[in-house]
Amino acid sequence: MNMEVIMSIKVIVLDIDGTLVNNKKQISKRTKDTLIHAQEKGIKLILASGRPTRGLYDLASILKMDQHHGFLISFNGAKITDCQSQEVLFNQTIDIRDAKEVLEHMKNFRVRPMIDKNDYMYVNNVYDSNILFNGQMVNIIEMEARSGNYKLCEVDDLAEFLDYPINKILTAAPNDYLMENYEKMYEPFKGRLTGMFTSEVFFEFTALGVDKAKALEKVLIPMGYKREEIMAFGDGQNDKSMIEYAGLGVAMGNALEEVKEVADLITLTNEEDGVSHMVEKYLLQ
Repeated sequence: MNMEVIMSIKVIVLDIDGTLVNNKKQISKRTKDTLIHAQEKGIKLILASGRPTRGLYDLASILKMDQHHGFLISFNGAKITDCQSQEVLFNQTIDIRDAKEVLEHMKNFRVRPMIDKNDYMYVNNVYDSNILFNGQMVNIIEMEARSGNYKLCEVDDLAEFLDYPINKILTAAPNDYLMENYEKMYEPFKGRLTGMFTSEVFFEFTALGVDKAKALEKVLIPMGYKREEIMAFGDGQNDKSMIEYAGLGVAMGNALEEVKEVADLITLTNEEDGVSHMVEKYLLQ
């Protein structure tokens, strides 16, 4: 590994699920202590996730990011927030007409669409939501609501209900169903919206051009940081852009093969403190 690259790192960017947190959705003590130490040494910390902003604040608090001017990149890059001031630095929403059209089109598929507004996540049916995920049957809507700290509300017709701009539309279904149908789900919106997998059971829509790499460029370059000074960690398809963009892109041991192929380094899995292992090895010596 080029030591000049290592010595120049000033920013650590972390995906959440499958990267920062373990499979129980928790940050280990080792990883917490390592990342707090890194911030104390002057390294800026950024969480970059498909989760909503409200689903990142608890993790940011655990990592004391509010004390070190950390940033939150949420909705896969559609929104950027300053942890300390909670000022929104960037916000890109889906046009209401496009969003309503997506929700109408989703009625043709056996997926569970989810949209949010303030404290609530709106869905069709809270109870018809059991999906095999990470080897277990889970209520996928309840899981997503908990990770975003949302209350749940059922709405019969989400397309008719929606009358406000939103950052993303999330859909959930078993992996085999999504793999068979995601192209048909996305086809009418190519060139108008971005569509991507954010896990094996989630396919989501955001405004055209939204991704984590573009979010990093929006917030860091104007502040004087260079992409060569960024170390980014991730595991999923939605992390690929920032791992390619960063000066040092790190794929988790549990990452998709397509992510590992573009990474500069591969670390241990999220169950083995892969983030902490790499930060300790290269940045905290």
